[in-house]
Order: sequence, then C-alpha cells, then structure tokens
Amino acid sequence: MSRGFGVAAGLDPEVATPLAARCDALGYSSMWSNDHPGGSGLETLAAFAEGTETLELGVAVMPLDRHEPAAINAKIEELGLNRDRLWLGLGAGFSKRPLTTMREALPELRRELPGVRLVLAAMGPKMSTLAGAGYDAAFLNWMTPDSVTTARGFVADGSSTADRQAPPVFGYVRAAIGPDAAERLGKEEAFYRELHDGYRRHFARIGEPEGTVGVAAADAGAAAKGLAAFNQLDVTVVRGLASANLDAMAAVAGAAAPPAR
Repeated sequence: MSRGFGVAAGLDPEVATPLAARCDALGYSSMWSNDHPGGSGLETLAAFAEGTETLELGVAVMPLDRHEPAAINAKIEELGLNRDRLWLGLGAGFSKRPLTTMREALPELRRELPGVRLVLAAMGPKMSTLAGAGYDAAFLNWMTPDSVTTARGFVADGSSTADRQAPPVFGYVRAAIGPDAAERLGKEEAFYRELHDGYRRHFARIGEPEGTVGVAAADAGAAAKGLAAFNQLDVTVVRGLASANLDAMAAVAGAAAPPAR
C-alpha cells in the first residue's frame, strides 16, 4: 500500500506547486484534488505537476452531471497533463440514477478519454461492485477501516463476476492535526452528511457518531496510528484539513507522511 495527499480544488498554485514538491520529498506516491464548481481539479493537478516529475496525479472526483467526457479530454490536452501519471476519478454527482449513469457512461468514457485510467467513486455495495467489474480503480470516501474492508469485498465480487483482476482500491481519509483537529474534522464531516441523499444513506449505513469518520490527531504519532488502521486501502489518500497556505498544509502532510522505508 502507498499514501497520497489530497486537497480541495482551487488551491493557489503558489501553494500547490511547492506542496507537491514537499510531498514528493516526504515519500508520498501521489497528489490528489477534488473538483467542485468553484475550483477545477485538473487545473490543481497541473499546478502539482509543476512541483514534481514523479508523483502520480489524481482527481477524485469529477461528476458527470457537470463534466462531459469529451470536455474532460480537451481540458487534459489543454493543460498538458501526462496521461501515464493520471488517475481520473468520476462520479454521478446529483444524478437521479447514479448506478445506471456510471454503468452506461463507461463505453463513452473509454472512447473519449484514451490512455486515462478511470476511477469510479464508490460508497455503496452496488457501485463498489461496478468498480470491480469495469473500472480501473475504486475510490472510496468517508469510510471507516471496517467499511473499507466490506467495500473491498464488493469490488472483488465485481471483478470475479467479470472474470478480471480486481482493480486497486483508493480512498480519502480526512486528517486534521493539532489542538483544533476534532473541530476541523467535525465541520468537514457535518457538511457531507447533509450534502445529498447518497451521503445520508452512506453515513446511516456505517453508523458512526458524528465527527469520528477520519483521523483527528493531536500529533504525528497519533496520526500515524489512526492512518495505519486503513491498511485495506491500496492507496490511502490523506485529505488534509488545514488552512489553504503552504505552512499549514505542509504541516499536515509532514505529520501524516508515510513511514520511512
């Protein structure tokens, strides 16, 4: 397993570029961004690429209710992103039939996005199974260690039914470090718990108390212990919860860095 570092899209390039260089030096394997109406995940990846020539780059995720596959491909070309380093996370967004949307979209995605590894946003059993059956990776979100293990089983079921090798399983793990860590994690989680019905069902399914899904740690030692519990992920993407400046983000990246090999 390896470890990536993730931020919210739209991070100032003057922060994103040196942050990627710092994460490269710390031993991370990849840099990740989400994508939202106020910030382009692909543009954030382009800023990361200026700071590292080796780390893989991922966006998790771009919703298909806001992004057409052909337009995504054009943006990748415009930014000059290296497809060999790219993981493209995709989800249904606010679609009324998310599973059908992502199943039916796959042929078009393959056609319009040549040479790009396609990652399916998956939380529930059916979407995890679909990731295993046809996508290049599954990307989990807001999981506990136990729910990661469960989801991984569904991914394996999907790949077995499709007679293919199981794809890797990635996942965001929110991480906040320091005296205000619990407050930061709780605020982030509260937003997602009410974002839409899919998240409401997900949080009800995992059944954890509010403000506890992720890692809120006083220091690097506690962060290491919390992140180690997610060892069923092939790539644990630390989603740093910190102010959007280099010092704050780099502090979280340093405290949550992968163990030295």
